[in-house]
Amino acid sequence: MAESKDLLQVLWSGADVLRGKMDANEYKTYLLGLIFYKYLSDSYLVKVYDLLNDCAPETLDDAQAEYESVMKSEDAKDLLIELKNSLHYTLEPEMTYVSILKDVKNNAFNREKLQAAFNRIQESDVLFNGLFADVDLYSNRLGTGDQKQSATVAEVLKVLDGADLIHAKGDVLGNAYEYLIGQFASETGKKAGEFYTPHGPAQILCRIAMLGQEAKKGLQVYDPCMGSGSLLLSCRNYSKEPDYIKYYGQELMPSTYNLARMNMFLHGVLPENQHLRNGDTLDADWPTDEETEFDCVTMNPPYSANWSAAEGFLQDERFMDYGGKLAPKSKADYAFLLHGFYHLKQSGTMAIVLPHGVLFRGAAEGTIREILLKNGSIYAVIGLPANMFYNTSIPTCIIVLKKHREGRDVLFIDASNLYEKEKKQNVMNPEHIDKVVELYRERKTIDKLTYLASFEDIEKNDFNLNIPRYVDTSEEEEEIDIKALTQNMADTDKAIKKANDTLVSMMGEMTFDSKEAEETIGALLNVLGEV
Repeated sequence: MAESKDLLQVLWSGADVLRGKMDANEYKTYLLGLIFYKYLSDSYLVKVYDLLNDCAPETLDDAQAEYESVMKSEDAKDLLIELKNSLHYTLEPEMTYVSILKDVKNNAFNREKLQAAFNRIQESDVLFNGLFADVDLYSNRLGTGDQKQSATVAEVLKVLDGADLIHAKGDVLGNAYEYLIGQFASETGKKAGEFYTPHGPAQILCRIAMLGQEAKKGLQVYDPCMGSGSLLLSCRNYSKEPDYIKYYGQELMPSTYNLARMNMFLHGVLPENQHLRNGDTLDADWPTDEETEFDCVTMNPPYSANWSAAEGFLQDERFMDYGGKLAPKSKADYAFLLHGFYHLKQSGTMAIVLPHGVLFRGAAEGTIREILLKNGSIYAVIGLPANMFYNTSIPTCIIVLKKHREGRDVLFIDASNLYEKEKKQNVMNPEHIDKVVELYRERKTIDKLTYLASFEDIEKNDFNLNIPRYVDTSEEEEEIDIKALTQNMADTDKAIKKANDTLVSMMGEMTFDSKEAEETIGALLNVLGEV
C-alpha cells in the first residue's frame, strides 16, 4: 500500500533522471505527463479486471494477462465499448504501462508504442484532446540521438514502476501531484507564476471564498486564470460535498492548461464535473452559455499585465458599468477583477490576489475602485507578506468581493508580518493562515492588526484603500529621559578624560631610537593634551 511519503519519494526520483538535461519548467512536463499516463493505464487495467471478475486484481500483471486473453476472444468488442463509456478512453494491450515496462526491462523499448498510447488516449474523447502535446518523446533535450533519448524515457518509466498509483488512499495521489507541482515552481523561479499559487495564499483565498458555502451540494467554483488548477482544487478541502463540486476554469498557456486537466483527474474529479478551457480570459468572455455565474470565484491573475483595453470593451457587459473607464493598457489588474466579479453569483464570494497598486492608483483605476466601493462590492482587503510568490518579491493583497450586500464597510487586515522566512520565499504556516481567517471571520477592529472602516472613513480618504491608512502598525518610540542622558554623557566624558590622562602618562615615559619617532609621539602628545 503506497504511503504518501513513499509515493512522493518515487515520483520525485523521476525528476532526478531528467534534472541536468533540461530546466525544471521543461522536465516538469515530462515527469507529470508520464505519471499521468501511468495513472490512466493502471486505472484502465484495474477497471478491465473488475468488469471481468467483479473484484480488484492482486497485481497489475494479473490484470494485464487477463486483458490480453480477453482481447483474443469474442467478448473483446463489448468490453471495449463498456470501457469507453465508463473511462472515456481505451488502450490496446501493448499500449499499457505494464506492457511497455516489460519492453524496457527486456531492452526492447521503443518510443513509437508509447507515442501510440498517448495518441490513442488523446483521440478517445475531447476530454483528452492534446493532453500529451507537450511531452515530446523525440526532443533533443532528452539526449543526442535515438538511443540516448529512448534510454532517458525508459529510465523514467522504470523509476515510476515503484509508484503504486492505484491503491493510494484518498487524496494521497492528488496531493503528491500537487506537491510535485509546488516543488517544480520552487525550482523554476519566475516562470512558476504561470502555473502555481503558493500554499499559504491559496488556502486563505479558498477558505474565505468557501465560508458559509461548505455544505452546499453541487457547488460551482470558477477560476478564469487557473494555472495548474490548484486554487480550484483547494476548494475541495473545505467542502462537505467535495464529490459534487463543478469546476470551471480557463488558462491561456496550453501546457499549463494540460497540467490542470491532469491535476483534476489525479484528484479524482469526474469528467462531467470538469469544465476547463484553453483561452484568453480578457479577450473574449467565457463562459457565456450554460452556467455563467458561480458560488466561488478564486483568482491569482498575472500582475499588471498588458491587454488591449480596446474601446469596444466599453460595450462589454463585464466592463461597461464603471464610469466609462477601462483598466489601463499596461495594467490589466482591474480587467481581471471585473471579469471575475461579473461571473460571481449574487450569494457568492470572490477572492483575488493583486499587487498593492490597485488599492491606491488613480485615473481610470481610481474611478473603477470608487464605483465598486459605492456599490458595496469590496468586502475586505488583506495585506500579505512580501516575497510570497515565485514570480515577484513585491507585497500583494487579497481583495474579497461580494454582490448586493447590506452595508458598504470594508475590513482591512494587515497580515504582512504573519510568515516564516525560508531560503527562497517567505512562507505562511497553518497558524498564520488560521489567524488571517479568524480575523476575517471576526470582522472587527483589533489594534495593529485590523480595521473595520465605515464608508465615511473610506470617502474621507478619497477612496484610497492603502492599508497603512487604516491599520496603524507603527510602534511609539520610548520617551527619552533627558536627565539620565545628561548624566550618562557626563560620566562618559569623565571616563574618556581619565583614559586620556593614563595614556599621556605612559607615553611620557617612552624612549626613542630616532629623532623622527620622538617628534611624531611629541605631536601626538600635544593633540591628546588638547583633548
